[in-house]
Amino acid sequence: MNRILLALVIAGVAGGLILAASLPEQTAVAGFNKKFHFTQTLISAPDPAVDREGLHMAMILSPNKGTIYDGSLTFSANDTVGAAVLHELGPDDDYGQPTWTVDGQTVYGLTQIPLDADGGTLEYAGAALALYSDTKFAATVTVDGWIRGQPTEIVLQNPVRPQLEPSLALSRASVPTTIPLHEGTHEAGRVLYIITDASDAEWADQVSELQQWQVELAPPIADAPEDSLNTMYVFTNGQKGEGVYGYQSEVFEHTPAQAEYSALSKMVEITWRPGQNQKAFEYASDIQDAVEAGRVTVRDAGIVVNAPQIVWPDGQMEVRPDSAITDGMEYGGGQITQIDEEGMTVTFVAHRGWGPDGRTIYYIVTDATPSGPAEAMGVTDAPAIAPLIANPAAVDLYQFSNGLKGPGPMGFQPGVASAALGDETYSPMWRIYLVSWNDPENASLLETVDDITHYSGEEMVTVSLARPMNADHIVNCPFIDPFQ
Repeated sequence: MNRILLALVIAGVAGGLILAASLPEQTAVAGFNKKFHFTQTLISAPDPAVDREGLHMAMILSPNKGTIYDGSLTFSANDTVGAAVLHELGPDDDYGQPTWTVDGQTVYGLTQIPLDADGGTLEYAGAALALYSDTKFAATVTVDGWIRGQPTEIVLQNPVRPQLEPSLALSRASVPTTIPLHEGTHEAGRVLYIITDASDAEWADQVSELQQWQVELAPPIADAPEDSLNTMYVFTNGQKGEGVYGYQSEVFEHTPAQAEYSALSKMVEITWRPGQNQKAFEYASDIQDAVEAGRVTVRDAGIVVNAPQIVWPDGQMEVRPDSAITDGMEYGGGQITQIDEEGMTVTFVAHRGWGPDGRTIYYIVTDATPSGPAEAMGVTDAPAIAPLIANPAAVDLYQFSNGLKGPGPMGFQPGVASAALGDETYSPMWRIYLVSWNDPENASLLETVDDITHYSGEEMVTVSLARPMNADHIVNCPFIDPFQ
């Protein structure tokens, strides 16, 4: 942008072009005078002048040798700005006054008007007109005035516009989804968690009815390796409570405070033997003692559930500072807008994307590895899930590193998943592939896995396994229905 502005300013000085706006309301030329009027939004660029490093400028009327502009300016900016008016000088006319020059040869007198305002109206007269600030800014200006002087043939062109990258405006790109919380324990401390997926259809249906929110079937997570699983103890009898079977709350082996934590949890059923003095367990070690003493029986149910922990002793997932969920919101900075411990719900940002065949899907993000992406997204760092990179419990998700600007995690179009809800291969654990356009200016919208395969075969995109921090990258992205 700086080079473009510099070239245009020099061209204006040397070649006698006036850069104003297309003028639908302009009147006829009267002598050497020409009336103009335009409204335009401009983006600032670094000031190209010598000795003005650190300043940003939005040139409204560019300098033109032998020409004077005069009229009125009304502006509105997204930050406080000042106005700058340039005046044509002869080779020996500066006399120590403030000047503005790009090349050191053509020099203009400089009048700076420190408005310190984000809007206003002013009168101007000079060889050029601009707004300036010490930071990048955008401004919408309405300019009325006259162009006076030489040359007699005045060329009017559109103002310099920022070069905009092609973008995608996706409706309902981010929406809120409120999910019921369950209460568990770890080392006598309170745990609040959600249940989004299960490897067993019957169990998923049972808990869906219990919590009145759909638990999705994800058969591949049953194949997750043992060292990528947490242990969730559930109770089939004993003291009545809020557990998933109607008895005491679940007990977890690990929380996000420990490197062994994983949201994927194998479900271990604990049943009291007849005649035992039943109590509520709060420690995993107490359960093991009771098993060894023969007071309870233990059974691996053969079911793996996705049970991301939201609150745990001395910690919780990051909550966004701004609870507003909009299409243009930042992807990172936290995935939760509210944790309602009294109402036992948590509200996530649900992101829009596409399934393998182009159908719309929504997903939330709960945890990831390695730590860099997890921190950027504002989710739990879960190094224990890294071994899923070469395991069928994880499936492929394609994200875009360039191309169409949009609401995806890297600022480009949303991702495309290789499986969707209802597919036998669906899993919430995603192995991320990056799709990069070899010529980003020719990028188009890709909505299906076949689209990616086709453009990869045509060598228009490059697909590569994401390895941030030179490490295995897995993200827990449960697909959900945010409108249930």
